[in-house]
Amino acid sequence: SLLAAVQRIQARGWVDRLEATVEAHVMAAAKVREQTGIPGTSVRTAWLCRDKPAMKEALRKAGIACARSIGTADPAEVREFVAETGYPVILKPRAAAGSAGTWKVADDDSLERVLAEIGVGRGASVAVEEFIEGHEAFYDTLSVDGVPVHDFITHYYPGVLEAMRTRWISPTFIVTNRIDHAESYGEVRALGRQVIDALGIGTSATHMEWFFGEKGLSFSEIGCRPPGVGAWDLYCAANEMDLYAEWGRAVTHGRTEERPSRRYSAGIVNLRPERDGTITGYSGIEDMQEAIGEWILDAHFPPPGSPTQPVDAGYMANAWVRVRHPDYDTLRDLLTRVGETVRVHAR
Repeated sequence: SLLAAVQRIQARGWVDRLEATVEAHVMAAAKVREQTGIPGTSVRTAWLCRDKPAMKEALRKAGIACARSIGTADPAEVREFVAETGYPVILKPRAAAGSAGTWKVADDDSLERVLAEIGVGRGASVAVEEFIEGHEAFYDTLSVDGVPVHDFITHYYPGVLEAMRTRWISPTFIVTNRIDHAESYGEVRALGRQVIDALGIGTSATHMEWFFGEKGLSFSEIGCRPPGVGAWDLYCAANEMDLYAEWGRAVTHGRTEERPSRRYSAGIVNLRPERDGTITGYSGIEDMQEAIGEWILDAHFPPPGSPTQPVDAGYMANAWVRVRHPDYDTLRDLLTRVGETVRVHAR
């Protein structure tokens, strides 16, 4: 089965090799495009969107607020950076995407343990950055010739690191339908456009993470790709449009045809098993259907007997429910109610 294959890949340590292979193919494709004049992401942009420390350095030079960071394969340089910056810091493999293989490190013992686990000092390179406290969200676009023609803002509750480390939390993310009207989102949109311009992103889907806290708005990272875990499905449902078809039109014709309705906000809640093992059943589904059934888009409940997936496996690894509603605050309450009502039982 696909699940068994994935588990074998993880068990045999092939993930890093798969990431390296993907990165090599992305760069090779970019080189071919540049040499043949085929439109698409340039070598520079592809490299910057894969190498997070280099990306942040380029953006800092463009005057964009980013966390302090370095990329290195030398443990001594990591320790020196931590001594200058202070704890906590974030460590992750240099080319990792999203929250994959990410650690928040708060002391010397944890630092040494993570460096050993990643393999820093044995050939592996790591991205290290200062930890920024604040609300975490993402800004996604479909851009044509560097100009966002469709854009969406989505909020995490709670932030990804906490969500992927804490079993009892039923984490959510929600795309807002207030992007065109809430004045505070203007700063996020302006930041996204500055980043797209500074990195030379042309016609592409983009996925940009950002934070807002005591230090104001800060850039986290961006990729020339759609977001994962079905976020575009939520954008389509919330805005009554086919964003996938729009992507095809943008790439092939350099234009789009639809406009987002902004009629709904939409979100997903991740429902985790009470323990790792095998799913035995569920409780609270009927109560959920009775209370909010009219707003449910779809749901996934692996059948009893299915193996559970670990807490850090992602938002769609186990059971999940997707919901939309015209009012953002009401939708957030509905997703919280689902997380408090539905239980995934395992043994």
